[in-house]
Amino acid sequence: MNETAITVHQTARPHGFPTAKHFAFVESTLPDPAVGSALVENLYWSVDPYHREMMDDVPGGFALDAPLEGRAIGRVIASRTPRLAEGEIVFHRQGWRTHAVVTPEEIRRLPRFDGVPLTAYLSILGGTGLTAYVGLTRIARFQEGEDLFVSAAAGGVGTATGRFARLLGAGRLTGSAGSTEKADHLTREVGYDAVFDYHDGSAADLLGKVAPDGIDVFVDNVGGEQLAAAVGALRAFGRIVRIGTISQYNTPGTPPPRFNYADIVEKSLRMEGFLVSNYRAVQEELYEFAVPHLQSGRLGLDETVVDGFEHIVDAFLGMLRGRNTGKIIVRNRTHTPFAQAEEGSVPCSIRANSPWDADRSGRTGHVTQ
Repeated sequence: MNETAITVHQTARPHGFPTAKHFAFVESTLPDPAVGSALVENLYWSVDPYHREMMDDVPGGFALDAPLEGRAIGRVIASRTPRLAEGEIVFHRQGWRTHAVVTPEEIRRLPRFDGVPLTAYLSILGGTGLTAYVGLTRIARFQEGEDLFVSAAAGGVGTATGRFARLLGAGRLTGSAGSTEKADHLTREVGYDAVFDYHDGSAADLLGKVAPDGIDVFVDNVGGEQLAAAVGALRAFGRIVRIGTISQYNTPGTPPPRFNYADIVEKSLRMEGFLVSNYRAVQEELYEFAVPHLQSGRLGLDETVVDGFEHIVDAFLGMLRGRNTGKIIVRNRTHTPFAQAEEGSVPCSIRANSPWDADRSGRTGHVTQ
């Protein structure tokens, strides 16, 4: 057993885009679990956009010079409680560290479904997929045949939203992304009908071209100009699902979007945001919906897998720059043989970019971990 534990700390508040200088890797002696707790060695870590918001001096934000939290999956390697057996695989939120001491109340046991890899519990079956599923079924109250527009469609929530919407019977499915390559992936693999690169011009003009007849639902991960464009494109009784504001995470001085507020009244539009933490009771429903489609191959995984905990900050910064496609996950490279034994053969798109040590082919195929 490795006798050293490593945690990631935030050392300063960023102004604009964070850099590697805002973080530190801190080594310590491997923690000894107290009575009633267990020691977990982490196998997979989630890198999420909300971490950028938490870096600012906001209520509930990250404390400086302290280990960062986040979603993780690990294996119990030492236990001092009968409620957690050594060898168990658990989910917890003490994420950005190689090892975590947890109590039974702080973990969630993951159901194991044939052919479903562990990474899925941080992507399509985790908080990312739950956000997409709740956004469609609870907030938008999405109906079969409706036309949908998704901003940041190539991200974790965007790809999950597109795949779920297609399974739910979406009509025309359109999105925005940050490159032609991502747009091609979304139309070729995820099921989008049309996707525009938001760098190519006015969001209103670009959306008008891919959705000339308007939209019924807008799932918004971006805010800003794309939110304004969607308000104009929505039909009567349209709905806006507000999930995030990526366009302003690193540019807090950006003015809010300008749109015709009369449209909200005259078209009877509804805009609603939500926190996925308020919908944890929907988790089992998500499993019931998604797992059979994963097992049949109708639902694929969109994941950027990065090898090595030492690259977790690089992965986070790369995500903020849009270098990932789908959900970005960091994998403990020292447990590759164990991971191979656990993984299934669900269709998956794995992408990565230098300097991340992972498969760079960008191909769609089977998980090979």
